[in-house]
Amino acid sequence: MTIDEAVRQRILTLCKERQITLNKLGALSGVTQSTISNILGRNQSVKASTIQKLCDGLEITILDFFGADMFRHIEQEIQ
Repeated sequence: MTIDEAVRQRILTLCKERQITLNKLGALSGVTQSTISNILGRNQSVKASTIQKLCDGLEITILDFFGADMFRHIEQEIQ
C-alpha cells in the first residue's frame, strides 16, 4: 500500500466509523468538498495542513490519524 492509498483509506474508515458523510467531514473541518474529492481521487499532493484540518474536524490528533496499522506497512517510495 502506498502512503496516498493509506491516507485515502484512513479518511474513508474514519468517516464510516463516525457515520458521517464526506460532505459532513468537509463542514466539520473547513475543507472544501472538492479538496476532499481530490484527496480521495488520484491527486498525489495532499498537504499535511489539510490532513490536520480533517483531523480537527474528526476530533482526533494527527498521531491518531497516522497511528493506524495501515501506515505500518507503507511501500518505500524510493526503490
